[in-house]
Parts: sequence; structure tokens; C-alpha cells
Amino acid sequence: MYLQIVLLILLITAILAVAVIVGKYMAAVYKHERSPLDFLKQVEHFIFRVGGIDPQQEMTWKQYAVSLLVINGIWWILSFALLLLQGSLPLNPAGNPSMEWSLALNSSISFLTSTNLQHYSGESGATYLTQIAVFTFLQFVSAATSLAAGVAIVRGLARKASNSLGNFYSDLVLSVTRVLLPLCLLAGILLMFCGVPMNFNKPQSITTLQGDKVTVATGPVAAMLPIKEFGSNGGGFFGANDAHPFENPNVASFIIHVFMVLLLPAAFIFFLGYYINQKKFSRMIILIMCVGVVLLTIPIISQEIAGNPLQSKMGISVLSGNTEGKEVRFGSLLSSFYAGINVAIPAGTLVSMHDSYMPLSGISMLLGMQIDAFFGGVGTGWINMLVFVIIAIFMGSLMIGRTPEVFGKKITMRQIQLAMGIYIAQPLICLGLTGITIFAYNNLNAAGAAPAWFSNNSSHNFTTVLYEFTSSFAGNGSGFEGLADNNVFWNLTTAVAMMAGRFIPVLGALAIAGIMLRQRPTPYSAGTLQTDSASFGVMLFFVMVVLQVLSLFPALVLGPINEYLTQLS
Repeated sequence: MYLQIVLLILLITAILAVAVIVGKYMAAVYKHERSPLDFLKQVEHFIFRVGGIDPQQEMTWKQYAVSLLVINGIWWILSFALLLLQGSLPLNPAGNPSMEWSLALNSSISFLTSTNLQHYSGESGATYLTQIAVFTFLQFVSAATSLAAGVAIVRGLARKASNSLGNFYSDLVLSVTRVLLPLCLLAGILLMFCGVPMNFNKPQSITTLQGDKVTVATGPVAAMLPIKEFGSNGGGFFGANDAHPFENPNVASFIIHVFMVLLLPAAFIFFLGYYINQKKFSRMIILIMCVGVVLLTIPIISQEIAGNPLQSKMGISVLSGNTEGKEVRFGSLLSSFYAGINVAIPAGTLVSMHDSYMPLSGISMLLGMQIDAFFGGVGTGWINMLVFVIIAIFMGSLMIGRTPEVFGKKITMRQIQLAMGIYIAQPLICLGLTGITIFAYNNLNAAGAAPAWFSNNSSHNFTTVLYEFTSSFAGNGSGFEGLADNNVFWNLTTAVAMMAGRFIPVLGALAIAGIMLRQRPTPYSAGTLQTDSASFGVMLFFVMVVLQVLSLFPALVLGPINEYLTQLS
């Protein structure tokens, strides 16, 4: 176990070292400076000509936001239509049927918003055509949209007395051609060497050692996996996600998956430092994020390694930890580590069943998704962090009696209102939908018409519902899979949470950046709050944690804490 921990620390160190290089490269790309992939300019110019786009045309924050919304709307309509018709379209050797309308609606919104919440099983619910033309395509463009929005907001901090955040379409195309595609191509080749399938064969029927006949699906898996990790997406080709041996066959592929999940969210923070020439600030943010991920992951690991006390009382050995719902090739430690980083980063990929984790592990998972800024998603992690930075600066400036400002730009009342609105939206929507769901279920149950949603009992059901909506809003997409969620109610309510969780922070942050654009930086003085100092870093960390704990604590008492106390008794 100790050797595994040392190796994981070395792996994280290596990822951060590579992230510095990638972040510097990204700064060159988005500043339109020379970079190693400049030979792709002809491809990019061809895309702009076909789309009738002038990449040099500057946009205000409102034009940027409208462009983002319009093209996302077009992608959603096309994806929704393909899912409704997939059973009648080519590349369907397994003969999978078309999706029911509410499932098609949920699935298209899920991948459009980078959530990748899957109320279907990939091998039986989608065809090769929709896996490629809908899900893989949306994983690329949704991640590129997140990157573009994040880059625009960084420009809002960097530019002085301007009205322009750049060009959305230029940022979108560059994100795909210069960042996502090259990384995915390299990772896809490495995954094929690890044994991940890459074909278009129809499912095969085989006989197991026990004499049972099973159908084994393969497909273009190696081509689809990298973008689900690099783009903080998380949608698996198979229903079991990264726990499936064809998605994650061995320890080598496990290392590649961890590398892919962490690289771009970390690189984006280094990109921020290079772009606005605030490297000390970016290092401080990276340190906060690393500390946050460690503090979220350690309780999960300790709970799962300790094992289930109910099994101990039954005389069952727990030396291997809580092994229920975990793959034996990874064990309790690696599974818990992977769970920790995948709730901090909204990739939401799974190598184990979160529903089978110990009750207190669920607290760390929920907090990680609620904060959604300990690395967070590609681009969106910085958006969420900016909200906390503004709130922390406002509070800190009140303490020292100074006007709040960041990088020399004053934070106005309007920006504080926008930041608080973005922050409040998550607990308001997640807890509100959870309350509505529990109220509806209890009333239906009292009338003898309770739907068959849950496979567990009492407080665990509450945690399951809260987790589903928190994961949906945070763009995570993982779930406590003891929930029968492929029905109209769950498909529609989670779709609402996913849309709100995607566009409220992005549009709100673009508005904040638009206000900052027009300001001229004021000179630093002795009374200016130093936002790159260790003291501000500590304050920022506690603001993030305390705000989320206060908003979530009553729900945690009703859910995982209640379940833990019940388990003890």
C-alpha cells in the first residue's frame, strides 16, 4: 500500500510538470504567437471559410455569449434528432433501437454540457454512428466551448480599457485543433498498446468457462476514450465506464487515464499565469487545488481501506478494505484515489461503484462536486475559482477597509452580485430538486403508488437523490447507480440541472469579464490586498470550504451522516 501511495505522488508530480509545459504552449496558442502546431493554420482557415467566419472579428462579451449559445443550440438539435432516429440509420450492426424521446433529450443535453450523465448503457443504448457523430463529437465541442469561455474570461482580466473578449469561433476551433485533437491522438495510440479495442465489429457471442453464453461488444473504443478524459466529459463507451476491462484493462491504462483527467485542468491554471503574467498567483491557485484534492481524497481512501464494520461484525475479513463494487485489478486504494480526483474534476469517470462506498466517503464526493473548483473542469474550473476569488477579495477588502480589486481592476457591486448569484445557484437548484423529488416520492408512497426508483433504503436514498442532482449541476455525470433513472421524471429534472449548471456559471462569468474589460488597472499601493500572497491563499481556501459546508451541511446530516450513525448502531 505504501509503495502505491509513493507511486501516486510521483504520478501527480509528473502530471504537474507536464501541465506547466502545456500551459505555456496554450498561452502561445491563444495569444496567436508562434507554436509547434502552426502548420495546422491551413486546416483552421478552411474551417473558417466553410463556416463563413471572420476569425479576426472581435466580440463584446454579449456577442461572445450569444455566439456560444447559438452554436450550442444547433448542436443540440442535430444530436437530439440523430438519437431519435439512430435505429434506422447506418453503422448499427447490433440492431440497437432508437432512443425514447426523454432519454434522447437527456443524453443530448448531457453531452452538450460536458456532464455525460448516462441513463443508458453505451453498448446497448447507442449505435456506432451516434457514438461517433453525437457523443464523441459533442465531447470535443463541449470541451472546446469550456476552453473558449475560460480563455475569454482570462482575456477580460488581461486586457485594459477594451470592449472585446476575442472571437468565440476562433477560440473554439483553436481549442479543438491545437489542444484537444493532438493530445487525444497521442493518448488513443497509447491506449491501443494497452489493449483497448479499436474496430467496428459487431458484438460477438462467446461461451465462458462456466458454460454460459454472453455477448461481448467492442467498437472504436480507443478513439473515443481520450476526449472523455481530456475534456472533463466522462461518458463511457460501455455502461461500466472505466471499470470495464476494454476501457481500462490494466495498471498502465489506469495511469494514462489519471494523466488525461488531471492534465488540462492543471495546465489551464498555468496558462492563466503565463497569459496575464501572474505566475505567482497561478502557483498559489494550483497549491490550493492540490491541497483541496488531497483533503477530499484522504477521507475516501481511509474509509474504504478500513472496510465495512458490518462485515467485521459478521466475521468476514476486511483486510482488503471495502471491496464491494470495486474491481480486483485495482483494489480499494486505487479505486478510492480515482474516485477522489473524479469528483474534484467533473470528468466523473468510474473504476468502481460509488453507490457501494462507505457513507462518510459520500461526504467528500458531494463536497468535491459542490466546490467544483479544486481543478474542476477544463476552463470551467477556473470560472468557478474566479467566483470564489471575487467573494474572498470582497471579504478581505472589507476587513482592511480597501476597495476590492483583482490585478489592479476594481471589483464593482455588479460583479459581486453576479458572483454571489453563480454561487447560490448550485445549492438552490440541487437542494430544491432534491426536496421536490423526496416530497413527490413520499406522497406517492403514501398513496400506494410509489415509483420503483430506489434499490436501497432510508437515508441512502436521500444521498442517492442529492448525488444525482449535484453531479448533474456540477457537470460531473457520475452517479450512485442504485437509482432507476431512465424515466421521464429523472430525464427531465436532471436535464434542467445540467443546463443550469452549464450556462449560469459560464454566462455569469462572461458578464463579469465584460465589466473588467472596460476598466483601466489602478497602480498597486501599500494598502492593496495581495491576491498572490500565502495569507490570501489560506483565506480563499477557507472561503471555498466554509461556504459549501454551510450550504450543504443540513443535507449531509439527513443523508451520509445519518446513514453512518445508523450503521454504527
